[in-house]
Amino acid sequence: MSYLQKHSDITRSRVNNFVNDNHQWKDVNIQAVLYDLRMGGEPHVELEMWSAPGQERPSFEHAVKQQFRPVKVGQMMGPSWTTHWFRVLVNIPKQFAGLPVEFHFDPSCEAMVWSNEGEPIMGLTGGNGGERHVEYLLTPCAKQEEEPRKFYVEVACNGLFGNGDYHQHPQDRAIYYRLSSADLVSPNKAAWSLYYDMQVISEMASRLPRESPRSWQALTAANDIVNVFEHSDLSTIDRAREIADKFFATESSPASHQVYAIGNCHIDTAWLWPFAETRRKTARSWSTQLKLMEDFEEYRFAASQAQQFEWLKLDYPSLFKRIQEKAQSGQFIPIGGTWVEMDCNLPSGESLARQFLLGQRFFKQHFGHTCDVFWLPDTFGYSSQLPQIVRLAGAKYFFTQKLSWNNINKFPNTTFRWIGLDGSSVLTHMAPAETYSAQCRPGELIDSIKKHKDIAYSNESLYLFGNGDGGGGPLRAMLERMRRMSDVDGIPRVKQAHPQEFYKHVDKTARELVSWKGELYFELHRGTYTSQSNNKLWNRQSEFLLRDAELLCTIAGFGSEESAFAYPAEEFTRLWKLVCLNQFHDVVPGSAINMVYRDSDKIYEDIIASANSIRQQALASICNPKDAKHLKGLTVFNTTGWMRSDIVAVPAALYSQFAELSSAVQIRSHDNAILVPVTNVPGCALQPVSANLVRAMQYPEHPACVAQSNDTFTLENRFVCVLFNSNGQITSFYDKKERRELVPKGSLSNVFELYDDVPLFWDAWDIEIYSLEKYQTLNGAVVVVVDQGPLVASISVRVPISDGSVLTQTISLAEHSPRLDFDCEIDWHENRKCLKVAFTWDINSDFATYETQYGVVQRPTHRNTTWDMAKFEVCAHKFADLSEFGYGVALLNDCKYGHSTLENTMALTLLRAPKAPDEHCDMGHHKFRYAIYPHTGSFNESSVVREAYQFNVPLLQLPIEIPPGNELTSNRPFFSISGARNVVLDTVKRAEDDEQSFVVRLYEAYGGHARALLTSRLSYSDVAKVNLLEEPLRDSEDGISALAHSKALEISFKPFEVVSLKFTI
Repeated sequence: MSYLQKHSDITRSRVNNFVNDNHQWKDVNIQAVLYDLRMGGEPHVELEMWSAPGQERPSFEHAVKQQFRPVKVGQMMGPSWTTHWFRVLVNIPKQFAGLPVEFHFDPSCEAMVWSNEGEPIMGLTGGNGGERHVEYLLTPCAKQEEEPRKFYVEVACNGLFGNGDYHQHPQDRAIYYRLSSADLVSPNKAAWSLYYDMQVISEMASRLPRESPRSWQALTAANDIVNVFEHSDLSTIDRAREIADKFFATESSPASHQVYAIGNCHIDTAWLWPFAETRRKTARSWSTQLKLMEDFEEYRFAASQAQQFEWLKLDYPSLFKRIQEKAQSGQFIPIGGTWVEMDCNLPSGESLARQFLLGQRFFKQHFGHTCDVFWLPDTFGYSSQLPQIVRLAGAKYFFTQKLSWNNINKFPNTTFRWIGLDGSSVLTHMAPAETYSAQCRPGELIDSIKKHKDIAYSNESLYLFGNGDGGGGPLRAMLERMRRMSDVDGIPRVKQAHPQEFYKHVDKTARELVSWKGELYFELHRGTYTSQSNNKLWNRQSEFLLRDAELLCTIAGFGSEESAFAYPAEEFTRLWKLVCLNQFHDVVPGSAINMVYRDSDKIYEDIIASANSIRQQALASICNPKDAKHLKGLTVFNTTGWMRSDIVAVPAALYSQFAELSSAVQIRSHDNAILVPVTNVPGCALQPVSANLVRAMQYPEHPACVAQSNDTFTLENRFVCVLFNSNGQITSFYDKKERRELVPKGSLSNVFELYDDVPLFWDAWDIEIYSLEKYQTLNGAVVVVVDQGPLVASISVRVPISDGSVLTQTISLAEHSPRLDFDCEIDWHENRKCLKVAFTWDINSDFATYETQYGVVQRPTHRNTTWDMAKFEVCAHKFADLSEFGYGVALLNDCKYGHSTLENTMALTLLRAPKAPDEHCDMGHHKFRYAIYPHTGSFNESSVVREAYQFNVPLLQLPIEIPPGNELTSNRPFFSISGARNVVLDTVKRAEDDEQSFVVRLYEAYGGHARALLTSRLSYSDVAKVNLLEEPLRDSEDGISALAHSKALEISFKPFEVVSLKFTI
């Protein structure tokens, strides 16, 4: 007689103890019978080891030629990040005849099994965590006499998640790992089957509603199995399994929720391990999945990130070929369409475009098709321009789940139409199990119903299973449980399928789905807009360097029929791959270990050096007619798409020609550089600045000037007059033309604030809202006059931060602009502090405008609701703007992304000091710039977008004098945009697969319709509107028309539309 209904919790505990691998009961529960036989040591297992020097990761071919030495179980390996190769000789004893034989090798860290012939077979994960996987099947049925087997195991001295708790210890500390087992083992298949049965049944008993009949049925079946089982009588296993089979025989209703399951192995391209280890993680993880596919024909596995596929192709060509074969059969599914799973906050619009261009081209080339599903399970927010970019990249579906981590508001949708800035939409799904690394447990499937917020419209969901972040992927136990859960009453029906099948079915059958317009703001990890400041600086510089270089190379290569300039297409592809690699969602956000940033620093050095060299070569080719005189004058090139004026510093080689030529030049104080005004340089054009031209210049009618009166400092030009107190803070910012004071009475701007920055858990990731409650205002200690005009006037402010940190700021005002520039240098040595600079303006608006990729997004300046409050720290690119009717102020920057606007106070987050996972994050010297740009009219009437470009893209210089009369001195732009100041010429490049074509990419920047005229000096015979993959768009109304008797094209733009044109010569 059973009394389980009277003491159900006791029975559940009894069942759990029967299944669990705990030391107290494992000699009498199911664990006692899982293995029939185990043998280790010589002569059955002979081990030899060779340790690679340093942190080298040698190839199989190199390793097997080295001198190995005998070792035994208990051998220690290390320190962290080292590699140790084992040569294994196995002699299967006769006792195993007729039994399956596995080799259990547990190095307490990660490893890869290699065949004697050098074929990667499968990965291993040692240790005692849930990711443990140490078994390698030698034979399904041993013979009486088995031949000796020789193979190799490559051991990597790091765990699946790096080297220990990164919150507590640096990841490059010296850890040693122990070889804890190297045994021959025969598993009892029937016992293992019962074990999987019980895992499913016992969890159904626990997770189904207690009052449901099916929960009681599961508990009864599990209890009956425990009663039947006797560890000393193996025949009881079959009787117990009959009870399980009877329970599983009750199938799910056809009307029940349908789950589409897909195995995956989310591998962070770098995080708690360096890029080099990811290359091996990919091989270990994916080879393991290929082995599982041999035993589970229904198994489907998806993998994203073309970069990881390319690494695999280079490092493990035979494994890559096997993956291609499994992709043909439909079991291995390349997915995602991007180069890496990138951050979507910080990269520029063009960077996101290149992610898809590189990724989709790789998948098309090596797997025969592009990807329909944009796959991004784990990143820290989603830009409002992504729907348009996804559609222009040939995809139409989107998967993620990260918003389930929101720590203030729960995102209200699961399956919905996500509508972007321009109105483009993508069918979007967020797995209601709220994970991308599910373990194939009934509770997760039950959550797929309970947490599905749109089940009224779509009775189906995606379910991603497999160990992730550090790789690994699904394990055999997961697939065994999945088989049992595929069609059993009480939980959703499950089938393994290509994610595309799910989306197509939803698209076809779902009732009217809800929509979400605009960004998918992630209410967590707001510190990633700021952490690793230098990394973000070099990312911005790399993006603009490549923009300039591609533009100039296109002009140099296509500018004339006589041009011999060779467009460096392969090098550009290499450099863009590196930029996109560093934009992985744990690298550019600043959430990786120090080793990763040592690598990324070298990558950026490579990018910047190469792009600079290419840019200079192209510029020299353009500006180098036969009659040019080197080192006899100065030529500048404006790579923006509009006319601009600026002040340039003459190259040192030309000092002697320009010094004392005119009272219009100025010697800059800190480096004695000669400053020269350059006016009205057309967009995408060059302009000579000869010594004779400078000699003829007059002293500026309204020079920039500086004054000091007691403790007040004044910077003034014809546009503005700015007053500073003795702390370097702005007390008055007066617009002369508008006769308007911008700083409210009693308020200050350019105020440095030092905040406590101790988040709840994720150190490098998070800034929490309570941090705003605790801060101190930093006052300048010394303010001095630096430059007195006439071209540039400036003061310097020294701001002590602490005993270990100090900031020095040069504040400059040029004679030709109302823009006030702030050049900062800081030595930063803090512990969990955050530095911001704040500006309070006499402007009233309920929202501020922030630049995003290919456009802008507006966010509230109040905190009326929790949704408003959650955006206390937001991401913006080159500017944030606060405007009311008739006037506004923009805050520009050259490398900062963290912003906030509360009421009339704008703040820019400058630096953080987290200690994990990189204990050295942001410690040291920094240089950065920001600026204040006041403007008449609201944001939509302003030139803020252009000014922010100019702040980031200086005029290019070449010490060459081009004689008058040369065609190059005609000031004719190579490309020009007219008729629509809201249209930006963003990218000019050679076409990917056509040496006779080039591509021009433009976008509408303010959110309005436009009709722009595009003119090019480059000859062409045909033009077509294309997508980001440079394929023709099949739209009968492409919005492009050629003007009669003109080389100009009239292009129509919808709000925030991105337009790509392919010109064929």
